[in-house]
Amino acid sequence: MSRAILAVNSGSSSIKFALYQLVQQELGEVILSGLAEGLEPGGQPRATLRYDGEQHALTLLAESVTGDAFHAMLTLLREQIGLHSDGAQIVAVAHRVVHGGERCANSVVVDEAMLTYLRSLHHLAPLHQPHNLDGVEAFRAAFPDCLHVACFDTGFHAQMPEQEYRFALPAELSQQGIRRYGFHGLSYRYVASHLADVSARAGQRVIMAHLGNGASLCAMRQGVSIATTMGFSALDGLMMGSRCGALDPGVLLHLLQDGWDAKRIENTLYKQSGLLGVSGISADMRTLRASSDPRAALAIRMFAYRILRECGALTAVLGGIDAIAFTGGIGEHDVQLRADVIAGLHYLGLRLDPAANHAADGNAICAIHSTDSSAEIWVIPTDEGRIAAQDAAQLLACA
Repeated sequence: MSRAILAVNSGSSSIKFALYQLVQQELGEVILSGLAEGLEPGGQPRATLRYDGEQHALTLLAESVTGDAFHAMLTLLREQIGLHSDGAQIVAVAHRVVHGGERCANSVVVDEAMLTYLRSLHHLAPLHQPHNLDGVEAFRAAFPDCLHVACFDTGFHAQMPEQEYRFALPAELSQQGIRRYGFHGLSYRYVASHLADVSARAGQRVIMAHLGNGASLCAMRQGVSIATTMGFSALDGLMMGSRCGALDPGVLLHLLQDGWDAKRIENTLYKQSGLLGVSGISADMRTLRASSDPRAALAIRMFAYRILRECGALTAVLGGIDAIAFTGGIGEHDVQLRADVIAGLHYLGLRLDPAANHAADGNAICAIHSTDSSAEIWVIPTDEGRIAAQDAAQLLACA
């Protein structure tokens, strides 16, 4: 019987997953993948699965949901995986977990003690960590005979220098874990490893741009993260789909003094700001591109401007730039956004090849720099699930 590893990313209302072949100890091709959505209370649970080169839609009927929609969908997905995995035995489940705290720089096998520790980090990522770990527990119950592995978005940034991760706050606050952690680490690991396959400059001064509903930049030298735009939480740095990005803390003091409570502030900063907040229309860049509303144009300009501003800061930290790589939903697909960012870096000698930029559609790794560019420019579609599955395969081999 062939073996396989299931990589999952559990959110508050969704489950993203991919099943990878395991050939001896090496990860092979994707057997099937998919996304389940609408799992929030009152939502319409539905899923899209891709296998045998085709996409298939599933809808979970309300009368079939005897408990919560997440567990009902998980049961359905388990059935579908059994039907369409060519009889592969799932031997490990790799879970994307947003926060590993200061203890977990590398992926770990999940047991009760580890779950207890990871739940103690809820306050560091309140809108992500609880749902990630609820998913871990649900999948552990559904796949009790598998090795379960937690793979952390913070891990890639664990070697950042102290002057990068420390805040200018009293030492006792730093000792309580209030520091910069950085996120999108699984995506950055994937991009870094694939950049190394195609570019001789991968070990030099590199900026990676993960641009999507969540967005951040990472400065990398010799394959190691030395600075990133996200900090203590996934709110910091770039403007995002519905998150504000960098914000003067004085604004929060003002809102508190004005009678706002923590829940209202949290909801505003995470869910009502960013592209959505500025445009008043949508958090989706595609919707904003299609709109003639001047507020949509302003939101897009601000998004590109914040990227350019932070690129300048990271270039200064690196002492120059030898390569930049775009990834994430927007980074991989928005031709105009890439052109606008690189135009802003023209003073550094970066030059885009317009034809190559237009041809880069997010389906393959593409070089989009011109021959006279001072730095290489790449589009590298990310696959966080594969990185998580690779870590699970390594831990499985050691088990």
